[in-house]
Amino acid sequence: MLKKLEGLLDQNQIKYQSLTHSLAYTAQEIAALQHVPGKQMAKVVMVKKNGVPVMTVLPAPFRIDFSLLEKALGEKVEMETEREFADLFPGCEVGAEPPFGNLFNVEEMVDSTLAENEDIVFNAGNHRETVRMKYKDFERLVHPKVGAFAKPTH
Repeated sequence: MLKKLEGLLDQNQIKYQSLTHSLAYTAQEIAALQHVPGKQMAKVVMVKKNGVPVMTVLPAPFRIDFSLLEKALGEKVEMETEREFADLFPGCEVGAEPPFGNLFNVEEMVDSTLAENEDIVFNAGNHRETVRMKYKDFERLVHPKVGAFAKPTH
């Protein structure tokens, strides 16, 4: 697990579970391996507004609705490429960033559907480990903006 993340959780006496799984790259694959509903699996999708990176966090089986996200952020938004954001998350494998923008000085926006969960599960900085914790503890540590900007993929 990313040491920065572990330190933050331990320092704040957060109850969490660290889970391992076989190598997997998509949030839906990880949810299946962890026997977790996709709606509980938080995935990070990086976007940028005016060239500035923004971390969006949404349930695994959802996708960003850009018109809703632009309304929520109040600005035009576009996808950010892995090459553009890889250096923002030292110690993390690309695509396995934990949804803690505050650890990396990155603005964060969480979809309100994710906030409906009691527990969430997310990548712990690599493609083999996840963390399960209470959503309310996550929100207390991160203080993300929360808004409706994602839609189910089906």
